[in-house]
Amino acid sequence: MRMANSFLGNLPSDYFYRTKFIILQSAPCAEKKLISPMFDRSQAPDFQTIQTISIPKAQTFHLDNGLPLHVINVGEQPLLRIECLFQAGTWYEPERATSLFTVKMMNEGTSTRSSRQISEYVDQYGAFIEFNHGVDKITVTVYSLVKYLPEILVLLSDILQDSIFPERELDNLKNITLQTLKVNLEKNAYVANALFRSHLFGENHPYGKSLREKDILSKEPEGLKAFYEQRIRGKSFDIVLAGKVSEKEIGLVNRYLGQLAVSSANGLDRPADAQVTTYQPVLVTKEESLQSTIRLGRRLFPRRHPDYARLSVLNEVLGGYFGSRLMKNIREDKGFTYGISSNLAAFQKEGYWLIGTDVKRESTGQTLREIEKEIERLRTEPVDAYELETVRNYMIGSFAGSLNTAFDIADRFKITYFEGLPLDYYDHYIDRVQSVSAADLLELANTYLVGEAFQEVVVGGM
Repeated sequence: MRMANSFLGNLPSDYFYRTKFIILQSAPCAEKKLISPMFDRSQAPDFQTIQTISIPKAQTFHLDNGLPLHVINVGEQPLLRIECLFQAGTWYEPERATSLFTVKMMNEGTSTRSSRQISEYVDQYGAFIEFNHGVDKITVTVYSLVKYLPEILVLLSDILQDSIFPERELDNLKNITLQTLKVNLEKNAYVANALFRSHLFGENHPYGKSLREKDILSKEPEGLKAFYEQRIRGKSFDIVLAGKVSEKEIGLVNRYLGQLAVSSANGLDRPADAQVTTYQPVLVTKEESLQSTIRLGRRLFPRRHPDYARLSVLNEVLGGYFGSRLMKNIREDKGFTYGISSNLAAFQKEGYWLIGTDVKRESTGQTLREIEKEIERLRTEPVDAYELETVRNYMIGSFAGSLNTAFDIADRFKITYFEGLPLDYYDHYIDRVQSVSAADLLELANTYLVGEAFQEVVVGGM
């Protein structure tokens, strides 16, 4: 390496710019050829459309206690990811932030281990543990080498059955969460996202709730313990094991987690709040802000809805990738922003369509008008064949590129499993994308891209 660096260091700084051709001579009498090392960037490289994708399937087993174990055995590296997923997200909590604080406190101690001891235990095996909270589920995830799976399962069993929610650690977590919230409330994007969801779903709807200071301060160990007992300790959950998995690892999971006494979670699934039917623009003015955050979108449905797959193509045309219409108009042509995008957010029970960007304060009104123009174009003009083909190829290529590891494949499996989709849903992804026509997009735009269904939020100023 030192020799290479020394050689390059002795070359003139403009060497590679002045050397336009390389003379190749394969034999003493060979004909000399001039070959340009520069690409002709005026010509697009050849490409081949992906026709099919084969996705390894998950195998589902039931442990001795009936817990479902979903195994994705892919890869040669001796790595594993084990996830324990509980139906205990925001949707199921009796009070705001109970689910969030419960899962975060599960890392803070058991009867036999303190928070520090849990961290040291994980570190000594070179593992990594996460406690994730969502609107539908909470997840305890561990990444580990295969050979340390028994030790990891000992810890998992302890956390899932014997978390104690120590008051001192809860006070620390509350203080940290309060400070984080205060910082976030100064950020236009955070405020805009919270307002958008609360006005779209309703401020008390599980998908519309946002964290408030009083919710943090009201948390006590007793309330978290109660939720832990209702939804987690001794309650049924799903296990997803991905990586280099053999019968030995399956047997180990059964030995440690398959012997737990489990039953159905207490408490019925909560009813959804009444549908919000009218939407009014929301403007939060911050005089000191040089930028405005824009959030514009509508309430939708989960992935299992028959229109979801086709809508994903329409979303891609509008703002789903770097070459989308919103990017070309508002970034490239107008220069109002560094980036603008649209996306479909899907949960187990509902979803939404969101357009988001940050723009210069004085460009806010014009940006909103340009977004409306692009939406109107989709409602009145068919997408031309070249653009539609470009979008299709981009979506298929991105999908293929998102399946690189066992963990990626496991993430796709979880979507199908928890959102009630056919388990071969992604096997037909390419066919669904390719089958969407310009007429379909025109029909969808006139069905779903209608102004009265959209909620608009601006934080910063007009």
